[in-house]
Amino acid sequence: MNRKSNTPKNQEVNVGRPGKRSAGLKTGKKNEVKRLTKEEQHDLRIRAEEIGKGLTSFSWRELETDGKFDKNKKLDFIKDDTLIVGCDIGSETHYIRAIDIRGRELSRGILAFDNNSEGFKDALNWALLIAAQYGKTQIVLGLEPTGHYWFTLTAWMLLHGVSVVQVNPYAVKQTKELEDNSQDKNDRKDPKLIANLVKDGNYGLPYLPEDTYATLRVLSGLRDQLKEELGRSKNRLHRELTIVFPEYKAAFGKLDGPFTLSLLSKAPIPSDLAALGEAGIRKIWHDRKLRGAGYRRAAEIIHQASNSVGLTDGVDAHKICILHYVADIERLTSEIAEIEAELAAKCREIPNAENILAICGLGEAITAGILAEMGDVDRFDDAKEIQKLSGLGLVACSSGKHKGQTKISHRGRKRLRYWLYQGAMSLVAHNEAFRQLHVYYTTRAENPLKKMQSLIVIACKLLRIIFTILKKGVPFDSERMLKDIVRPEARKAVA
Repeated sequence: MNRKSNTPKNQEVNVGRPGKRSAGLKTGKKNEVKRLTKEEQHDLRIRAEEIGKGLTSFSWRELETDGKFDKNKKLDFIKDDTLIVGCDIGSETHYIRAIDIRGRELSRGILAFDNNSEGFKDALNWALLIAAQYGKTQIVLGLEPTGHYWFTLTAWMLLHGVSVVQVNPYAVKQTKELEDNSQDKNDRKDPKLIANLVKDGNYGLPYLPEDTYATLRVLSGLRDQLKEELGRSKNRLHRELTIVFPEYKAAFGKLDGPFTLSLLSKAPIPSDLAALGEAGIRKIWHDRKLRGAGYRRAAEIIHQASNSVGLTDGVDAHKICILHYVADIERLTSEIAEIEAELAAKCREIPNAENILAICGLGEAITAGILAEMGDVDRFDDAKEIQKLSGLGLVACSSGKHKGQTKISHRGRKRLRYWLYQGAMSLVAHNEAFRQLHVYYTTRAENPLKKMQSLIVIACKLLRIIFTILKKGVPFDSERMLKDIVRPEARKAVA
């Protein structure tokens, strides 16, 4: 995409160390500052404006959907006419430095700019002036993704013709001593480390979910936060009841069930429950329109409440706490149900998602979680790329006669790994084909797996199945899946 640059016409151009929101450049000896004449400034601005008009940004759609974007292609993408800008992301202020394809620093200093539109414009103008002075026609911004603070900068730069790539924070940490043989790591040093990693092709392309995938990602994150809050409220309610009504488990059974919550919202302490009587308890449940076998527990609740050994000091304060936590649990439960209904509806908007939902044992909640964390499958050429993204890739440290233990990397999107594991457990419990697969892996004569290892293998198998369904639009075939498993005896027969 081509975008115009708005370089200020009245901005004085200094060839020296830039300060915050400065377009200055530094050349020559240390501390030597050269000021350009008005004619030179005018010519430099004109060249910068021309470069800004010709900028073309490339995202994962242009680079990753036509074959694998491997190391050689990454090196070819950084050409001689490319200005490489390294950016260290901060919550309020970002820092950038610029180098060429040989690693020579062209900025001779650092620019600090704010995380807003004015700061982004200053950074782009600064880079355009450097590109104009050194004959560069394209700009690549490399950044170290820090939390969520890089989202807006990436979207803005792509919109204005600057290609954005990202480097692994672990790689930045490991290479910090290559620059100056020092363990020091700071906002002034990091941008150049990032730029050098980009120069050597050690980068990836950022992915910001779009359309339905963006909605799924946001709602899935909200659902996880609400579930964490729900768990905290349940634990706090358990603590309060243990103090004032230690016998609550024998009385209620399930702490967060509708029968229990409806009672606690009206009678949170044992004396209140005992005062209600069996008829009063049943009336509360009847008014809530509850149905089931819970009515039989009324007599047991009265018995346990009448003989409770819970504390009575400060009981009024405990009563307030219990009412608060009960209200929180009911509110959060209702909100989670609404979010999951919206997730299920959005999940069905993704092409071929219906074939995934048709797999027995794979419900809407798990499918939505996997698709939200995976994102658009078109950017992957192979299921192994998603396996690596999820942290399920196998790694081993071996050297010479030493054979290290093989394990998963645990590096990547932990929520994607979580949902794949949840999917594997659900399939083993409710899908006969996957249950047979789990039994085979754990009982085979050669190299039997532990149950946890088998679930990890099945999670990877599920990932490959989902990838194939989304890519090709084919339905799941359990018989074909079982036939694809090559048994040791079959290998011997072929041999």
